[in-house]
Amino acid sequence: MIQPLVKNKIKLLAFDIDGTIFSSEEIILDTYKEAFEEYKLESGSSLVLPTHSELMAQIGKPVKTIFLNLLPNSEESERDILSQKVLDILCRKISRGEGHVYPEVENTVRLLHEKKFIITAASNGRYRYIDTILTQLNIKQYFDSIIVLDYQERKVKADLLKYYKTHYQLQEEEILMIGDRYSDYEAAVRENTPFLFCKYGHAELGEIPEFSKEISKPSEILEIF
Repeated sequence: MIQPLVKNKIKLLAFDIDGTIFSSEEIILDTYKEAFEEYKLESGSSLVLPTHSELMAQIGKPVKTIFLNLLPNSEESERDILSQKVLDILCRKISRGEGHVYPEVENTVRLLHEKKFIITAASNGRYRYIDTILTQLNIKQYFDSIIVLDYQERKVKADLLKYYKTHYQLQEEEILMIGDRYSDYEAAVRENTPFLFCKYGHAELGEIPEFSKEISKPSEILEIF
């Protein structure tokens, strides 16, 4: 069961990234296409490019899970090479201003920072990906922590919330998970925190069983706080 959001108790905001403050949807297929073609030229592989819907279904999951789901018959070493190529190409595109920035993100995050919230990232993406987005959106300076999965101590998103809880010595009700996919909901459930559902993100209809509150655009967070 998801905990209620009691606004005067919240001290830390844990933002998912893709589908929450930025969307890679319009560039993800071309990114994978470039990565696959590059890899096939180098290796002689005959890998088949996933469809756009197959790719979108994976957004929000840990990177290793994404590539295992997309390429279940490939060797891990092959998946890792492709994963790195996708990251390189995706970060280059984002640095060129490609992808979709949700309206009023920079102003919203700045105002939340001015309200003295601890602002953190809680994404299954890799550090370079998160860093590139936050830098391009000019909001990195407002983030107190960018902790990512290391697949050892932090294997899933809930482990990021657990880390923040310990690091900042907070109670469950003082942390707000903000996201759009089931992995965000799942993290909030496991760590017993409130969950703010971004319904404008990538979630499919019926994907999110419950939430503390929902918003239809990032700036609506300011109506809560």
